[in-house]
Amino acid sequence: MLIAGIYLNPVIFCIILLEIIIFCNQLQSFLARRHEKERLWHLILVGLLILYNLAENLVMLPDPRIPVPMTLQIIINQGFGYLVTAYMPYYTVKTTRLQGLEFHRKYGFLFLVVPFLVFYVGYFPVTRDLANTLLYTYIITASYACYALFDVARVLIKTQRRERNWPLFRERAWIYASLVFWCSSPVIGVFLGQPNWVVGVFNNVVFMLLNITLMRQTVQKSRAEYTQLQQYALNLEKEVNKQTAELKRSNEQRTNAFVNLVHETKTPITLMNNYLEEYIQQHGYNEDLLIVKRNLAKLNNDISNLFDLERYNKGLPIYNYAQVISFSQVATDNLVLFRNYCRKKKLALKETIAANVLVKADPEAVSRIVVNLVENAIKYTGEGGEISVSLGISGNQLRFTVQDNGIGIEPGLQKKIFEPYYQINIQKKSAQGMGLGLPMVKKIVDSLQGKIVIDSDPRKKKGTRVTVLLNRHVLARNEAVTEDFRISTSPGLEAPDVNISDTPYDPRKQTILLVEDNQAMISYLLKKLKEKYNVCVAFNGNEALRKVKGYPVPPDLIISDVMMDKVDGFKFARIISESPDYNHIPFIFLSAKFTSKDKLEGLKLGALDYIPKPFRMEELIQKINSVLDNALRQKKSLLNHTIRALQKVAQPELKQAAGGFELNCSQYNLTSREVDIARLICGGHSYKEIGDSLFIAERTVKKHVQNIFEKTNVSNKVQLINKLQA
Repeated sequence: MLIAGIYLNPVIFCIILLEIIIFCNQLQSFLARRHEKERLWHLILVGLLILYNLAENLVMLPDPRIPVPMTLQIIINQGFGYLVTAYMPYYTVKTTRLQGLEFHRKYGFLFLVVPFLVFYVGYFPVTRDLANTLLYTYIITASYACYALFDVARVLIKTQRRERNWPLFRERAWIYASLVFWCSSPVIGVFLGQPNWVVGVFNNVVFMLLNITLMRQTVQKSRAEYTQLQQYALNLEKEVNKQTAELKRSNEQRTNAFVNLVHETKTPITLMNNYLEEYIQQHGYNEDLLIVKRNLAKLNNDISNLFDLERYNKGLPIYNYAQVISFSQVATDNLVLFRNYCRKKKLALKETIAANVLVKADPEAVSRIVVNLVENAIKYTGEGGEISVSLGISGNQLRFTVQDNGIGIEPGLQKKIFEPYYQINIQKKSAQGMGLGLPMVKKIVDSLQGKIVIDSDPRKKKGTRVTVLLNRHVLARNEAVTEDFRISTSPGLEAPDVNISDTPYDPRKQTILLVEDNQAMISYLLKKLKEKYNVCVAFNGNEALRKVKGYPVPPDLIISDVMMDKVDGFKFARIISESPDYNHIPFIFLSAKFTSKDKLEGLKLGALDYIPKPFRMEELIQKINSVLDNALRQKKSLLNHTIRALQKVAQPELKQAAGGFELNCSQYNLTSREVDIARLICGGHSYKEIGDSLFIAERTVKKHVQNIFEKTNVSNKVQLINKLQA
């Protein structure tokens, strides 16, 4: 066919279109599966074949109508054929994956490219002898082709004898046959005298054979991968099911062990509580017993929450909901417990409880709802705040609402607070529990087909309103209301009548700063340490920083908790360590947070020790004594070194005066301690300053001064200075 006056072979034109389609398809597949290198090598071969067909077979070159020199047309016509042929050894070695053909992969192309460059690019343009150019080039390339075909056949047979892999041998033999056809194409053109397009069709048939081979390999590989993927999926599913079953079994065992442990713990706690009650009835209350009773009750409450929550999770019954009770009576009886506490904390408690509001539920479950919601409102409301508790009727439902003007709950946390063990740490309180109260409330409300609504957004308004909606019960004829129920005390919110304040400062004692947010704990430590030391107390790191700067003297030791409100223990220790005025103060952490990571972080901040709770008070006191005694020895050593250094750098006149002073002291038989005191008196220091410098009491200084006066026969400091410095 003629296009722009140039004759194009229609058969080759169709083949080129087909090859372009194949090239695009193979390119898409390679980009999706880049690890398949065989596809890349085949993609290169397709591209070279397209160029070969365009240059040698599509246009009948040489053609005088094309505005390109005839010599260049012949070089282009023959060159792309040699280019494809030069790529064939590399392609064959790579696709057959035969060992022993490295020579052809590395150097085979030279036997094709070099003759082309020598004869077509060098010899032919000079001689214009196309016949000899073809002959000389074919002799060299044909010789190499025969050697290459023989070598490939030898390696192919040798490999098959070793591997005995007939499917792979058939694929390799197919590629080898395609190579034989390609190498035979010059015979068709030169010796049989067929035109270029016939040779091109023959060569493209060879390519089609190679493409079929590749397609066959791709299909087989895809099937194998699909089968392998199915097997992997099946094995993975089996393994996941196995691991899931093991995890369920392990979790069930741990849960059962945990529930049994909690259950067994309730018995000794009950015995301890009963014996403690009997002892108190016989001997009366004292402060220590009151602290033990409160903490024992809190432990019992936490254990009960753990036990009940696990029973809920296992689907075991806890409450008897087949009874009618007065929600009004339960709420009123429970609120009595909170009135005294709210007064001590300076909170206003407002109650609006509608009478005779009935519900079909267990009184203990309803009591838990009331106690937990009111407790949380009190915990997170500061002094001077207000708590409002109301109970009313809305249609067929009762509405129990607890509202405060405390810190509030972020909208993003309002679902998480019902998760077990989750706690809002915006403001840590010493009364904070384990994070089980609200999850228990949620479980109870859900089991009663009720609903909990939280209305709070601290960004807009302070405070939180929690509303519980339950189905209201209407008393039927001959149906009685249960009135036999007991309201238990709330151990987490009893306000201890403890006056915690700093001990009066005594200059003869060393000073300890206690930083702890639990009132019972800090009261206990204060009681044990105040006889021997000045004790300064703070409930968080922020308050401790103010105490460090405002106390008459810097503390000799800091003992701090880690988990505290506002400024925690780690941050407080970091601030102290970065202060040049206070970074010399020894630091001890005393905390229930005791993982290896926590201990390492505390020690990195410069702490001398990280003591876990619970601890023995005797060990803590011994640690405190050791630290403070060591610090005192270091101060004395530093002072002595400083005095000696000052003596060495003194002026000669001062040395002479000091020599006279020492001679006079020796003449009056003053002891070394009396000499030190006399020297400080001559320096104009007061008795208190002398005592602080020498780490002795002021009354001891006065006693030494009286002895000095008697030995030197003087009655005042002026006479003493004149006599000793004479």
